[in-house]
Amino acid sequence: MKDFFNFTLLLIFILSFYSFNAQQRAEVIEVPKFKNPKFETNNGPQIYVDHLHNNFHKISGRFKPFADLMKNDGYKVDSLSNYNQLSITDILVISNALNLKNIGNWRRPIYDAFTAEEISMLKKWVESGGSLLLIADHMPMAGAAKTLAKAFGFEFCDGFAFLNKKQQNSPDIFSIENKRLLSNNLINEEFFSLTSFTGSSFSIPKNAQGILKFTKDDYCLAPEVAWQFNKDTPRTSLENKYQGAILEYGKGKIAVFGEAAMFTAQTVTNESGTFKFGFHSKNAPNNINFIRELMYWLSKY
Repeated sequence: MKDFFNFTLLLIFILSFYSFNAQQRAEVIEVPKFKNPKFETNNGPQIYVDHLHNNFHKISGRFKPFADLMKNDGYKVDSLSNYNQLSITDILVISNALNLKNIGNWRRPIYDAFTAEEISMLKKWVESGGSLLLIADHMPMAGAAKTLAKAFGFEFCDGFAFLNKKQQNSPDIFSIENKRLLSNNLINEEFFSLTSFTGSSFSIPKNAQGILKFTKDDYCLAPEVAWQFNKDTPRTSLENKYQGAILEYGKGKIAVFGEAAMFTAQTVTNESGTFKFGFHSKNAPNNINFIRELMYWLSKY
């Protein structure tokens, strides 16, 4: 009975913040200027943001703050509307792709956003030296990108990943202290924590480096309809699962993350008020520096 009571409280929190009637939009902010940008203005690598797959995040909308941040670090940023735009020296960002059948229909089955031909092409592109940042949020986005991720050895749980924490009405903090932030060549002494805002989870191939790692008490809920949970919703432990990882793949690189808001700046407005979700949140003091280091890692060959 106690577990069910706690579960009910969690649902009340989730649904109050993420109801279908909530207005989620990019925050109009002035992204920071850097004293020491990674590259001279407009002289860095080309970043393309995927616009080919009914993406929930585009640089003209919810991913504009990400694009502005990258431009301030010297990168060239544009949307990808044709694969012929890609060269081996480019970085491709795919954020929350969806199949047309699931637009406005976040009910199972969740269909692949990518064709077999696209997956084969992207795999060969990375193997040849391309750099891919694949972001697939909670259901249905994780399901839409599941086959593409699996081609590189990552396997998504198409559900909602939750940290076992005292305050459920708070962002997800992955820290050195709670053993959810792992040391690697991207995480240095300035990164005590990284913050995400309810995403998905996945397993990683043996050669990958984990960054955001769940504990055995964290869990994935996989409802039939997104955000509609009950006591019978399948629940699995997230022991040895991740929300962020990187991998050198052939001559190229891939970074996989299960949450998109941490890479941009958004607000969610509902009957309870307006809330900040993203790198502009006071709860995410290290996200901007991490994004810069991650993109720089993807840019180096």
